[in-house]
This record gives sequence, C-alpha cells and structure tokens, in this order.
Amino acid sequence: MSPLHVAVALDGAGWHPAAWREAGARPAELFTAGYWADLVRTAERGLLDLVTIEDAFGLQSGDHLAEPERRTDRVQGRLDAELVAAFVAPLTHRIGLVPTVTTTHTEPFHVASALATLDHDSRGRAGWRVQTSVRPDEAAHFGRRTIPGLRRDALDTPEAQALVAELFGEAADAIEVVRRLWDSWEDDAEIRDDAANKFLDRDKLHHIDFAGDHFSVRGPSIVPRPPQGQPLVVSLGHGWEPYRLAARGGDVLFVTPHDVAEVATILEEVRAAERDVGRTGASGATGNDAAPPLTVFADLVVLLADTEEAARERLARLDAIDPLTSDAAILATTPTALADLLVAWREAGLDGFRLRPAVLPTDLDAIVDGLVPALQERGAFRTEYAESTLRERFGLARPASRYATAGV
Repeated sequence: MSPLHVAVALDGAGWHPAAWREAGARPAELFTAGYWADLVRTAERGLLDLVTIEDAFGLQSGDHLAEPERRTDRVQGRLDAELVAAFVAPLTHRIGLVPTVTTTHTEPFHVASALATLDHDSRGRAGWRVQTSVRPDEAAHFGRRTIPGLRRDALDTPEAQALVAELFGEAADAIEVVRRLWDSWEDDAEIRDDAANKFLDRDKLHHIDFAGDHFSVRGPSIVPRPPQGQPLVVSLGHGWEPYRLAARGGDVLFVTPHDVAEVATILEEVRAAERDVGRTGASGATGNDAAPPLTVFADLVVLLADTEEAARERLARLDAIDPLTSDAAILATTPTALADLLVAWREAGLDGFRLRPAVLPTDLDAIVDGLVPALQERGAFRTEYAESTLRERFGLARPASRYATAGV
C-alpha cells in the first residue's frame, strides 16, 4: 500500500477555542507574517504534503452556520489566507500551499488570477480549498444578495435544501470558470522574441465564453497558465451535495468520520457521488468524466502529549476554560497511538489525513517531531520530498490546456 498523505489545517492559535491561552501559544503574533511563516516552515520540516489556511468573510463563530457570536474571550479576526500563502511561498520550497477562498460573493476571475499567481510564486505548489458561505452577515458585507441562512434544526426543510443546492451549484460553476481561465493561456503563448518584435502569440490566448446560471465570463485570464496547468482543488464535505461538488470539479476531498466503521460508509457515499456525476476516467485528462477518483482525507482534531493521561489532562484543562466542539473527531493521545490509528484507518480505504492541531504551534510541533517519525518507522510516510509540484505529489499528470488546439 502506498505511503500516507498527511496535511495540516492552520487556523489562528489552533482549533481549540481556548488555544490562545495555552502556554506556548503566540496570541500576540497571530496577525504577523512571521507567525505564519514559522508554522508553514515547521510543517515543511515534517515533510507534510500541504497546509490549508482557513478563511471566511465573517468573524469566527463556534457554529459556521450561525451568526457571529461577538465573543470577546475567543480569537477574533484573521489574515487573508491567499495573501498569507503568497507571502510564505518564496520562504518555503516543497510543501503545498492551499488557502481557503470562498466562492459565494467572490468573482471566479479574481480567484483564478490570485491562485494562478500563487502557483507561479510557489513554482507549482498552489492549491485552492473551495468553500461556500451560508451566513447572512457575510452576505451583508457585499450588499449584492441576501441569504436567509441555515439552522441546524431545519436542514431537512425544502427551503434549506434549495439554498444548499443554489450555493453548491454556484460553487460548481465557479470551479469550472476558474479551471477554464487557467487553461485560457496555452503553455507556449509567451514568445518573448525581441528580434521578431513579438512577446505574445495572441492566437494562443482564448476566450472561455462561459455562460451559466451564476456567471457569464468571457476571458482570457490576465495571468499566464499556472506551472501546474491546473492547481490542486480541494474541499471539505459532510454529505451528498458537498460530495457531488468535489466529484464534479475537485481533486481532493476532506471528510469527517468519527470511527473506522464510518470511514467505509462515507467512502461508499463519495464513490456513489462520483458515479452520479459521471466521474469515471483516468489521470491527466481535463474533462470531469475523465478525472481520476477523488483522493479522500479524513479530518481529525489532534491534541498530543507524551502519555495518554497527559493528553487527556491537556484537553480537560482547555475544555474547562472553553469546551471544544467539532465536526471532526477529537483525539487526545500520543503521537505513537495516533500513528497506529492513521495506519488502521488507511487500511479502511482512506488516502490520507488532514490534521487540525488543537494548539499552535504546540501540536504542530508534536505532529512533526513525534507523529512523523512514528509513521516513518512503520514505513507509512516519506523520508524526503520526491516531487516538485503538488499535482505530482498526488499522482496527477499535468493536463494540457483544453484550448490548446483552438488556435491551430
């Protein structure tokens, strides 16, 4: 069986709401470039596949469906994820950089340009974590539409299902537009021939002429084609519509099983979503029907210590201040025990894991200095980076531009 993929999700002082109070946390530095550079370089020292960087259009809330809580006892505010990734790109060398960029309220032309720039900046290590927004307060920042919001006790109502279908349909269109814009420059569109007085072959720039229910975009992009051709597209899913979104346009899907039995159930639903949208092809092709199966990661919130007792005591101490709740399983354990669990869950069919450190940088350090060596001892994780681009790390060929023959 192939080695595990391991990623980390970076968010503020960590995923525990009381993380900023923990000894070793750096709350005074959360809004500094150096803090984020240190985190990403630590993850790269651990040979991790990629980091994701959280983002949203509203202040943090304990429930992402709810209005902001306006709490003053928790971390509030964050830096722009894509700009953080762009800053750390030249300070790192091999790790993938995957900022969260929300499709709701965001023009795909801007998204395509920013992420193509990040891919150039990082020399082929960029990705995009796609996210939707259901919060009315976030819609109010833009004033172009109203969103009624969702309540957890009403998720099965026709109104809620219609809103989810609208937002995920918009996200699917946004992914398609962004992917087309990445293809709108052929690889050899730039000639740079001084003698011929020609920098660009205009026949190798293409209008994408996308017209859908949510966007009408002519193109081409203003940024030359990214080094990867198509940067990695990832998303987090908790059910059928998010699974279908990933199957339609994504490369990697994060899911949230709470035990190994649930891994099998979720994987069955993901593969059913792939069949539903006609995703049946092989790596390297550009059309959805020719895309390889989704790479599936399990998300886990991790709080690590040298002994199980010490880990549980850490969690209890933090929970006594401000209890942690999460969509993902919460594991307070040792790096060795976590390594055993990851290997066991991988055997159930997962390709990898996205770990959410409870406290930063403490639990990120424990992942790098404790978990990674334990996985390496089991032959389950790399001992060096072998690939130069993020797509290559996931076994994905660099696709040709879908418009490459249009100017011939």
